[in-house]
Parts: sequence; C-alpha cells; structure tokens
Amino acid sequence: MNDKKNLPFKFSQNDVEITAKFDLYNGFFRFVEYRFRHRLFNGGWSKEIRREVLERGNAGVILPYDPYLDKVVLVEQIRLPAIETSKTPWLLEAIAGMVEQNESLEQLVRREAKEEAGITILRCHYALSYLTSPGGTTERIYVHIGEINASAIKPGSVHGLNSENEDIRVHVVSREQAYQWVELGVIDNAATVIAIQWLQLNYLRLKNNWLNNLK
Repeated sequence: MNDKKNLPFKFSQNDVEITAKFDLYNGFFRFVEYRFRHRLFNGGWSKEIRREVLERGNAGVILPYDPYLDKVVLVEQIRLPAIETSKTPWLLEAIAGMVEQNESLEQLVRREAKEEAGITILRCHYALSYLTSPGGTTERIYVHIGEINASAIKPGSVHGLNSENEDIRVHVVSREQAYQWVELGVIDNAATVIAIQWLQLNYLRLKNNWLNNLK
C-alpha cells in the first residue's frame, strides 16, 4: 500500500536544523560541508555534527525492453573506478545519464538511449527511485523501463559522444540471460542490478499492460 499514514518514520525534514553549509570543492564534482543537528529518538537534540557530502546531482537510468521478443539492451563501457575491485573495468550496464537543467527525467533517458545506443524508446515506464549512498552523497537514481523493437538494433554496434570520450558497445540479450548475469555477479553495478531485478519481478504485468494497450 502507498498509505503514508502507515510509514514507520518518527521524524521528518522539520526535525533537522542546518546551521551552516559551504563548498569545499566545486569542479566536475561538488563537495559541500554541512553542519547540522537533529532530534534524538530518546528526546532532545544532538550536538552539532559536521559532514562532507558529495553533491553530484540526480541521474536517470533506462533498461530498454522488447516485450514481444522478451529481450533487453545493455551497454558496455569502461568505468575506471571499477579497476580496483573488478576483473575488468568494462562493465555491462543499463543506459544512464545525469539530469541536465530544464530537462525532465523522461527526456533525459530518451536522449541517453539515442546517444549511448542509437535506440528510439517507444513507451517509457517509470519503475522506482533510490538513493545511491545516502551516507555520503545526495544523488538519487530514477529507474525506467523503455519499450523498444529489439530486432531493429544491431548487437555490437558502437555509440557515444566524442565530446564526452564515450566508447560504448551495444548488447542485445534475453531477459533471462540478463538476470542470470546478475545472479552470477557478471553484472554488479547497482543501477543495472536494480533495473534488471525490477523487470524480472514485474515483466509479466508490464508486458500485459503494453501488449493490451497497443499504440
């Protein structure tokens, strides 16, 4: 149920007092120092706390899905931070990008699908959102599933913007294959894992909705 009256939280934004906020660094990323205090569960207020927070903006993710062929599109590109803990820094991912000024989330994911994979999204279904790492960053990810015609997509084709040094390869695989890769740890980045798991749980409902409401 989406009944907010049944939510378990005791406090809200009104129970936090931000006493100071200033930039520590503002470049490709922005680091901000917050000083704040908050109400305590046992009553009263905390002492002033200092936290450094990564202000990265919000992002949109889209997992392209063909409800007729039961296939998804994944993209492969290098992610340098993965080099420390992964067998390869080339990762299989859902399509994603940062929200630009005056851009809606749907506009964002449609644009990124075209830029990263040459894909035209038909219907776009918003699935869910989540905080990537609320202990250190404000970033929230908004996950979508996008209807596509997978037969029109060339596996192995390379896309991306030269201006952003993107070199992105397209994969077209079955939904079951993508989910198996999640279970095996082949796909291990959060946004893609969450998008594929959501689709695995909801694909029948989504397929029925799309196929019974043809455009």
